[in-house]
Amino acid sequence: MVLTPARSPWFERLGPVTAETPLVCAVPHAGRIYPPALFSAAAVPHAILEQLEDRYADLLIAKAVQHGAVAIVARVARAWIDLNRGEEDLDPALREPPHSGPPQTARARSGLGLLPRRVGRRDLWRAPPTPESATARIASIHRPYHAAVAQALDEACHRFGYAVLIDCHSMPTLGGLRPARIVIGDAHGRSAGKGVAAEVAREARAQGYMTAINAPYAGAYSLARHGRPADNVHALQIEVDRALYLECDMRAPSEGVRRAQGLFWELAQTAVAAAQPPFAIAAE
Repeated sequence: MVLTPARSPWFERLGPVTAETPLVCAVPHAGRIYPPALFSAAAVPHAILEQLEDRYADLLIAKAVQHGAVAIVARVARAWIDLNRGEEDLDPALREPPHSGPPQTARARSGLGLLPRRVGRRDLWRAPPTPESATARIASIHRPYHAAVAQALDEACHRFGYAVLIDCHSMPTLGGLRPARIVIGDAHGRSAGKGVAAEVAREARAQGYMTAINAPYAGAYSLARHGRPADNVHALQIEVDRALYLECDMRAPSEGVRRAQGLFWELAQTAVAAAQPPFAIAAE
């Protein structure tokens, strides 16, 4: 993996300095940097904060980067700021001035907004963030991260005439008799050309994995922000069952990680091929 000269302590850009393929990968939830101020404010152990992570999902993109994809990878923990949420998902009490702006969103209300407040029924913070801290995190991490994603997509689109963003996530094993191991999200058809998600799902099934589209994960802010199929910029979210690449304790990578990396690369290639203009079925 090659780092571009521009770096941030909170995220990094991997891959070539200039676009070599239409593919851009983003990994917003796998960061493992926990600022000291986070621990001093926490009301729960580190292990509870880690439950917000997409544990080692950043490993899944390795083969794609080796083949020329650009990747924007968060290194800061999701507990500090959730890069797959929008600024509107900030708790109104943390805005400057407090309670200004739009009404509280469902994500903020649930405690899983821009600055997470809880995991399950457990409150995370003994001392909640201040509005000043929230503003600083948005300015120093959230906006630069998404600016880096947008820049990579613009570069790819300029060179190839189109671009594909794959927002890489991992998920706990789903329940049910035949649970999906892979979930493809396209914001219910809004973030990618019609048929692109279906082609990727078809490839996942051909590889032997139970696969669902938009259920239970359709994608969030990253897809809403960056997916513009009418402009030939397509965005998909791919969720991979953590049991496919982590040990049974869900703490460390398993021998399955290489197969998962290969699967992710095959799905990304399928997305790029399906989105190539003029794609067979026009975007909605």
